[in-house]
Amino acid sequence: MIDIKGYFDALTCTVSYLVVDSKTSAAAVIDPILDFDLQTAKLETRSADIILEELRLQKLDLVWSLETHIHADHLSAADYIRTNTGAKSGISSRISEVQESFSDLFKLEKLSGENNYFDLLFEDGSQFELGSQTFTVLHTPGHTPACVTYIINNYAFVGDTLFMPDYGTARTDFRGGNAQELYRSIQKILELPENYRVLVGHDYCPDGRDYPIWESSISEQRALNVHVGGSISEGEFVSMREDKDRLLSKPGLMLPALEVNLRGGCLPIAEINGTSNLSFPVKKLV
Repeated sequence: MIDIKGYFDALTCTVSYLVVDSKTSAAAVIDPILDFDLQTAKLETRSADIILEELRLQKLDLVWSLETHIHADHLSAADYIRTNTGAKSGISSRISEVQESFSDLFKLEKLSGENNYFDLLFEDGSQFELGSQTFTVLHTPGHTPACVTYIINNYAFVGDTLFMPDYGTARTDFRGGNAQELYRSIQKILELPENYRVLVGHDYCPDGRDYPIWESSISEQRALNVHVGGSISEGEFVSMREDKDRLLSKPGLMLPALEVNLRGGCLPIAEINGTSNLSFPVKKLV
């Protein structure tokens, strides 16, 4: 049996998840966040510490810290979680494509080990254990090249690929994003059994709803998603998605988030005074 708890961050509208195999107390965290204030450059660990406290109270063994993709709207707590628990970090094997695409903006120090900043890089169809349960990894690119969906039991953690049915789908205007690829990835998700639960990575509370929700079902997404539900064709979706993306502004935390998250949640190597400095490229199109 799987127990799941979602943690909603109101500032970034992000949902992090704690997934527990109740039989063995093995646990995984998906998309944990750091609390970063851009105006003061103050970095805190409040959100991640809430999850760590839950682990302590329930006497859980955290074995995985999983990223659904490289986030552009918040800083990842993957390295902080790993440092404090020994959990292994994992992400799509296509992460190198995303790192390379931003190499002109950020100097990424290559860490030792063939897997770069992450412990494991998952291929499409990879499987790994969580106690007595098994995760399956589904590559679902489009929002970014390295987006994945983690499936365990009858739950699908889709990251930013899909949102709640009344909000739709992810943007595709970041480097490496592709609306056609996103549509096809979503179709792969929608081919899952209709009773599977869909756990999203964000909820932005569209007009008419003033409280966050982060769980739906495959059947609800198939029928009701405002961007892909019903019989919307690939061509219609691509046209709609690209038109919407042209009007979107970049996330406020995009540059610091990318610089940290491309390093698996690691801060840049500290200067001689012990301070880590983030770099902000000037007059560069992201």
